Amino acid sequence: MPAPTPTPATAPAAPLNDADIERLQQLLDAVPPPLEALDVMALDGYLCGVILQPRAVAASRWLPGVTDVDGRPLPAGFDAAELHKLARRRHAELERAITRRDWFDPWIFDVEDDGSPSDALLPWVAGFAAAQDLYPDLMAIDDPALIEPLALLYLHVPREDLEDADALLEVIDTIEPPTALTEAVQDLVRAVMLIADVSRPRPAPGRTDAPKAGTRGGKPPSGSGRGRR
Repeated sequence: MPAPTPTPATAPAAPLNDADIERLQQLLDAVPPPLEALDVMALDGYLCGVILQPRAVAASRWLPGVTDVDGRPLPAGFDAAELHKLARRRHAELERAITRRDWFDPWIFDVEDDGSPSDALLPWVAGFAAAQDLYPDLMAIDDPALIEPLALLYLHVPREDLEDADALLEVIDTIEPPTALTEAVQDLVRAVMLIADVSRPRPAPGRTDAPKAGTRGGKPPSGSGRGRR
C-alpha cells in the first residue's frame, strides 16, 4: 500500500483585494445605530493598534471594537459572520507583516485636491487611537523610545485633541509634517514597526526581556527619520 500523501499546512488567507475592502465597508455601513462602526480606514488603524499591544488581544475582545467605537455588543440576531471573517483576515495579514517587520500597505485613500496628507491619514490614526482607548497596555509601557513613533502618528491629529500629552507634543513640534501622501504613508508604516520594536520585540539570543509597564514619559528620543524644524 502506498504511503499516504502528507497534508500540507494551511496556507495563510490571501490579502483582501479591492472588492473585499468594498464589501467590508458595505458590511460596516450596515451595522445598525446606535452602534458606531469603524470605516475601513479606521478599522485598519484599529487593528494595528490591537496587534501592537504587548499582550495578545483575543479576537473575542477586539471584534466588538470593529462594529462600535465603544465596544458595545451587536444586537441579537445581527449576522456579523462575513464582516468578522473579513476583519480577521486583515488582522492576520497585518500581524504577519508586523511580526516579520515587513512592509504593508495601510488602507489610506487619497483626499480631494485641496486636502493635506494629514486629512488622508486622520481616519487611520483615529482608529489606532480607538484601540488605545479600549486597550491601554501599549500606552502604559514606560519606554521613551515609544514617544517618537507615536508622534509620527499623532501629528496628524488636531492639537486640541492631545491634551495632557506634553512629551508627545514636544516631539511633534520638532517634526516637519509630510507634504506628500506617499511620504506620510511611509512614515506611518515605519512608526508601526518602531512601536513593535518596543511592545513586541523580537527576542535576541539569550534574552527574554519584556516591556516594563508603568507611566509613559521620559525625555523625547533624539533623531528622526524626518527633518527637524
